[in-house]
Amino acid sequence: MGSSVLCHYSIKKGAAFLGLGTDSVRVVKADERGKMIPEDLERQISLAEAEGAVPFLVCATSGTTVLGAFDPLEAIADVCQRHGLWMHVDAAWGGSVLLSQTHRNLLDGIQRADSVAWNPHKLLTAGLQCSALLLQDTSNLLKHCHGSQASYLFQQDKFYDVALDTGDKVVQCGRRVDCLKLWLMWKAQGGQGLERRVDQAFALARYLVEEIKKREGFVLVMEPEFVNVCFWFVPPSLRGKQESPDYSERLAKVAPILKERMVKEGSMMIGYQPHGTRGNFFRMVVANPALTRADMDFLLNELERLGQDL
Repeated sequence: MGSSVLCHYSIKKGAAFLGLGTDSVRVVKADERGKMIPEDLERQISLAEAEGAVPFLVCATSGTTVLGAFDPLEAIADVCQRHGLWMHVDAAWGGSVLLSQTHRNLLDGIQRADSVAWNPHKLLTAGLQCSALLLQDTSNLLKHCHGSQASYLFQQDKFYDVALDTGDKVVQCGRRVDCLKLWLMWKAQGGQGLERRVDQAFALARYLVEEIKKREGFVLVMEPEFVNVCFWFVPPSLRGKQESPDYSERLAKVAPILKERMVKEGSMMIGYQPHGTRGNFFRMVVANPALTRADMDFLLNELERLGQDL
């Protein structure tokens, strides 16, 4: 199995659950924007084959957790096609962008994937949880893989079409009807309503980025391509001290302090994390359709207020 260095932790977890072992997951390099490098994927496949391993699956990501990066799916699909590998796309976070005519180009090539994971409970804010696995295969693959035809549950001689008994093909026998949440929301909002929700998130993220650029003490980690806005708040005592040898170390301590203050104040909840060689920075994910520009202004003002003495 191959996945980018920035893939979701569930890939390694899945390898452990399946009994493949976490060592069977080969990590593929990502570029400075967090996108998988197809040339390194090719290299990792060759290395694995040279060691006698049998590569069988590549997991690309559309919308990484921290930077919101979209892997180059067309190039990855070319590699998978050349080597006869199953291409899975983890579009749990970014898959909803397909509903936007304006931004769906971020997922160009996803139609070539063998399977796609998508979580409408994320960007579309369907009730938790609401997750979908989409397959190119039309042979009822999940039933072939997981079906155990337990005669005390899934009787084959019922008076209705037994294909309606979908429980036998999923991993967990009893589960809620996740698809009903998506269906109801889609029915209520319509395709255009959901598209507006996605476009609004992009527009609000763009507003936040432009406001960050105007303010002293706020530094973007990078220009976002999605709705993950990553930035540092540089407190007054550290401004203009970038050349200081302990600058990075001191800056990394700022986000945890501000997180504690905002939680105790009860005013905000924003995540932070280190990433590669970068010290702790804030990650504001603009996804809630109820958010407004006034909320973005409040966020920046509140960080300034909470950090003015640092």
